[in-house]
Amino acid sequence: MRQTTMIKPSEVKRTWYVVDATDCTLGRLATQVATVLRGKNKPTYTPNVDCGDYVIVVNADKVKITGDQDAKKFYYSHSMYPGGLRVRSTKVMREQYTVEWVEKAIKGMLPHNKLGDVMRGHLFVYEGPEHPHAAQKPVELKITK
Repeated sequence: MRQTTMIKPSEVKRTWYVVDATDCTLGRLATQVATVLRGKNKPTYTPNVDCGDYVIVVNADKVKITGDQDAKKFYYSHSMYPGGLRVRSTKVMREQYTVEWVEKAIKGMLPHNKLGDVMRGHLFVYEGPEHPHAAQKPVELKITK
């Protein structure tokens, strides 16, 4: 008889990965990073335990998008005050709010609960090629383009 292995939080072994986002499509980058953050790439994946790894995304300013999204896609947020709707185009997000743009794409692919909040804390996005996490000895993660 087969037994489903349920990992405990104390048994989780975490690895640090670094992803070079140069010339990667935003959606493909986000799905593969979200998979690693959730831990779905491991054989010991357990849905109710944070068993994912840490991910560092560098060169976020060199992420590309396909199609006509610069003009047609918009990001909305509301302050909950009257007239508090803020609308930003993809072009504005990419040029002025690069880190938030990539984080928002990855955040949308993680669970929207307390477990997802913990997983989002394991994501680090940087615009340039430098990051302050060299002491953790991150392993390079290849993103299929």
